[in-house]
Amino acid sequence: MLREVRTAAAPLVWGTSYLTTTQLLPEHRPILAATARALPAGLLLLALGRRLPRGVWWLKAGLLGALNIGAFFALLFVTASRLPGGVAAVLTASQTLLVAVLAGPVLGQRVPRIHAVAVLAGLGGIALVVLTPQARLDALGVLTGVGAAVATALGIVLTRRWGRPVDVVTFTGWQLLAGGLVLLPLLPFEGLPSAPLTPANWAGLAWLALPGGAFAYLLWFDGIAHLRAVAVSSLALLAPVTAAVLGWILVGQRLGPAQILGGLLTLLAVLTLQLPPRPPRVPVPAPQPAGCATTAVP
Repeated sequence: MLREVRTAAAPLVWGTSYLTTTQLLPEHRPILAATARALPAGLLLLALGRRLPRGVWWLKAGLLGALNIGAFFALLFVTASRLPGGVAAVLTASQTLLVAVLAGPVLGQRVPRIHAVAVLAGLGGIALVVLTPQARLDALGVLTGVGAAVATALGIVLTRRWGRPVDVVTFTGWQLLAGGLVLLPLLPFEGLPSAPLTPANWAGLAWLALPGGAFAYLLWFDGIAHLRAVAVSSLALLAPVTAAVLGWILVGQRLGPAQILGGLLTLLAVLTLQLPPRPPRVPVPAPQPAGCATTAVP
């Protein structure tokens, strides 16, 4: 259970990203925020690990970094720019459902019925927390939101299937660096801030890069290596709940009964998904009456 708690710290930190972005960072610079989270953290961890990929791991590390970091962030920010935050959060949270679907055929991990129900309950809880009656839908936003969920679900499943050939610090550095390099060419399309960065801007970028990037992803990839795929992916549901609670405490955003119920339902679902599945029952052969010989059937 200690590893589950440590891994859960990652989405709790990620839940602060919305508040950091809105209160500390320059406006309308999502790609800058994503690149600042991934690239410096990747360079720092790579400097600490001092090992580069070898052989096929150049391709694997690049693909995992693109899925878990680069593609996920890029698609997520497009989604957030075209849809209300609540709709975007529900779409990206659906990665837990996708991981549950992929865990059986790809990883051979059985997903019992109670876990499938818990996944649906967790998604319903997130919907109660973040959706509003004014939520609108945009075709491109929905498509990119689903794409973000697919990218991170594939990233989680492939990370677990391939394992890691090096320590977690080096492995995390590879992925953050690869993801940052995927995002870097997108910066010119967004443009740099017109005004010089303020101390608050620098503080926000540092928070995203160190606790939100290096520290959180170290915990996250360590959890993927040791926990069941569905269990670790369900912990990501804690991020939107954390964002809602912080908005209520620090910014005065309102939490009604539906949001409170949704938060409790999400927490219950996450706790349920941390329970190991029961081993399948092995049928016990009926005892033979004394004195009876069994006949071998060819």
